[in-house]
Amino acid sequence: MLDAELKQQLKSYLGNLQHSIELRLSLDEQSASSDLKQLAYEISELSDLVSVTESGNAKRLPTMEVMSNTFGSCVAFSGIPLGHEFTSLVLALLHSGGHPMKLSDDIINQVKALDEELEFETFISLSCQNCPDVVQALNMLAVINPKIKHTMIDGALFQEEVERSNIKAVPSVFLNGKAFSQGRISLKEIINKIDSNASKKEAAKLSQKDLFDMLIIGGGPAGASAAIYSARKGLNTGIVAERFGGQVADTVGIENFVSVKYTEGPKLVANLEQHVLDYDVDVMTEQTVKSIEKDSDFTITTLSGAQLKAKSIVLATGARWRKMNVPGEQEYSGKGVAYCPHCDGPLFKGKKVAVIGGGNSGIEAAIDLANIVEHVTVLEFSDVLRADDVLQRKAKSMSNIDIIMQAQTTEVLGDGNKVTGLRYTNRTTDESHDIELAGIFVQIGLVPNSEFLKNSLELSDRGEVVINEKGETSVAGIYAAGDVTTVPFKQIIIAMGEGSKAALGAFDYLMRLEPSEKMTDQESKAEKAA
Repeated sequence: MLDAELKQQLKSYLGNLQHSIELRLSLDEQSASSDLKQLAYEISELSDLVSVTESGNAKRLPTMEVMSNTFGSCVAFSGIPLGHEFTSLVLALLHSGGHPMKLSDDIINQVKALDEELEFETFISLSCQNCPDVVQALNMLAVINPKIKHTMIDGALFQEEVERSNIKAVPSVFLNGKAFSQGRISLKEIINKIDSNASKKEAAKLSQKDLFDMLIIGGGPAGASAAIYSARKGLNTGIVAERFGGQVADTVGIENFVSVKYTEGPKLVANLEQHVLDYDVDVMTEQTVKSIEKDSDFTITTLSGAQLKAKSIVLATGARWRKMNVPGEQEYSGKGVAYCPHCDGPLFKGKKVAVIGGGNSGIEAAIDLANIVEHVTVLEFSDVLRADDVLQRKAKSMSNIDIIMQAQTTEVLGDGNKVTGLRYTNRTTDESHDIELAGIFVQIGLVPNSEFLKNSLELSDRGEVVINEKGETSVAGIYAAGDVTTVPFKQIIIAMGEGSKAALGAFDYLMRLEPSEKMTDQESKAEKAA
C-alpha cells in the first residue's frame, strides 16, 4: 500500500508517539478489507508502539479504529484513508499516541468540559480537498474527550448508505444520526454548535482587545499579504475573517503562481498562514463582520456581537461562487446542485451531470467529471466559449462531453429529495428543453463579498469596492484589495500584490494623522489624567 519513501516518512512521524495505540480492524471478504488490513500491518511494522487486532465489530466493513488506552479515545476510518485523507490518518495516529495538538489550552479545556455523548459520522470523498479539515477537527475532539466518537466514511465505498441518506455533497457530517453540517466547517464552528455558550464567550473576549493600528477584514491572499506588510511596519495588526485562506482553500491545482510550477490551494493556504503567524499578527477566525462605523476610530461589529476598534482598515473579503438564482437551486443545494466538482464529483460516479458555464472553470470541471461520471452536458449562455483553446480542444475530444451553446438555465428539477434534471431555454429559438441528470455543477463566476458595506462606502454597479491606484476607498482610512475590489483581474498573485499595496497605503495614511489622532487609548488617558 505504501511505497518505500512514504514508509520512511511515516516511520519518522511515528517516532513522536509517546504511548501505545491499537489499530482495531473490522473486516469482510471484499478487496477493500484486504487493502485496509495491509495498510494497518504496514503501519504497525514502523513502530513498536502500534499494534493491530482483527476483533473489531464496527457497523461498516471495512473499518479501522485508532484506539488509545491512555486517553480512552476512538477515531474510526470506514474505508481506506489514502488520498487527501492520508494526512488525517497520520494525525489521528500521532494525537492518539500523545503527540501534542496545535490547539490552545482554552479550546482543549473547553472540549474536555463537554459532558455529553456525541457520535459524529463524516461522509467524504478521497478527492475532496475540503474534507480533511473537517475530519481532522472532529478527530481531535474525539481524542480530547472520550465521550466524543468520530468515524470518517468514504462515500465512494459505501454508496448504498450515501444513496439511502440522500447525500449529494461532501463533507456531510451527522451527529447522533441526524444531519449536523455540510461543506467546510472549522473546529471552532463545530464547538460553537455543540456548546451554546461558546460564541458569546468568544465575542466578549474579542471585545476586550486593544485598539488595532490596522485591522484586515478577510483572510485570503490579499488579507494575508496586507497583514505581513502591516506587521513588518511595527503596527498592532489584526485579521478578522470567517476562515483563513478564503476561496484559495477550495482550489485544487494552481499552476500560474509565479516561481512555483504547481501547488494546491490547501498547501498554499498553510504556507500563507505560517508566514503570517511568523509575525505578531492577531488572527481572529470564525467571525463575520456585520458593520463598520467611523468615529474618532473605526468600530467593527461582528455577527457574534464582538466589537473591535481600529485606526485603519484593509478590506480583503474576496468573492464567492455566483449562483444561477433559478427556481430549485436553493432547494436542491447539496442535494445534487454543487459548486465544487473536485469535492462532490465522486458522489456522481456513473451518473449523468451538467456543468453550467463555459469559462475555464466550467470546462475544467467538465473534463475532470468526464473521467468519473457517465456523461457531462455543458450549458453556456453565450454563443462562444470563454475557456482557453487547449481546454476547449480537450473537452471536445472526449466522447462523453456535450456542449450546448446559447442555453439559459431556467429551473432545477427534482423529486423533493434530490435533483432529477434541469430545464433550459434555447436563446436562439426560445424553445424550452429538459435534461434528465443527477447533478448540476455551477461554474459561472464570482460575486464580491461586500453586502455589509452597502451603506458604508462607494461600490460599483457589480458590488465591488471602488478603489484608486493606492487601494484607497471613498472613506479615509479604509483601504481595500483583492477580488472584492474593482481591480479587473481576479488572480491569487494579483490579490497578494494588491494586499501589500493597500497595507502600504494605509500605513501612509496613519503616518499623516495628526499627533492627537495617533495616540493610543493609554496615551490619551495618561494625557487627560495629567
